[in-house]
Amino acid sequence: MKNSISVLSGTLENLLANAPGAPAVADTSYPQMAHMLYQTRRLNDKLIQLLALYKEVGKPSYPYDPNAVRIEELVQQMASQQRILLNSKGIRFDAEYAPDLIWTFDEDLIIGVLLHAINNAIRYTTDRIRLSIAEQDGWLELRVEDNGIGFPPAMLQAGAALNGGAPVDFASNSTGLGLYFSNEVAKMHRHRGRAGSVHLENGGRLGGGVFILRLP
Repeated sequence: MKNSISVLSGTLENLLANAPGAPAVADTSYPQMAHMLYQTRRLNDKLIQLLALYKEVGKPSYPYDPNAVRIEELVQQMASQQRILLNSKGIRFDAEYAPDLIWTFDEDLIIGVLLHAINNAIRYTTDRIRLSIAEQDGWLELRVEDNGIGFPPAMLQAGAALNGGAPVDFASNSTGLGLYFSNEVAKMHRHRGRAGSVHLENGGRLGGGVFILRLP
């Protein structure tokens, strides 16, 4: 399923990338393809999270591979992966970070968490997303912010109750899977008795939802 969806996502990405210039207002195929790409990205994201949880991410047996990562290269990789989708939806993406900042973490897992956060921000934002990464009091703080209406109360409550597990909300189709996965990845990152964590809040620089990942 994941491989098939990846092929579909790649095909849509190529179609959008090769679309001539800015689509005419009357042309509905371009925004429809952009929406299809967004939905396939979300589905692929969820399947990868399920596969990781099935393989017991967060448990000692899970392959955990922390390495020194240059933050500038991480940001460039994130921007490159999301560029076509963001452009097709008319969303401005800003990144703030120290160019010489280096931190040790499992790059693949953290990229998965950030991609989930950005995909979620794409769903809620009006037209801007901001990724900021900085060292704060001995922690690496990674923030994904948007200028939408903010997280609904149920989402904030789920974020506050991560250790107890987020409930399934049938009305909103929310399973809490992304938050649970992100929290398990964060807790895998430990250093000198400290563990990573995930937080949700509203406000930030853009006034909308804020996803915060902190790593020791």
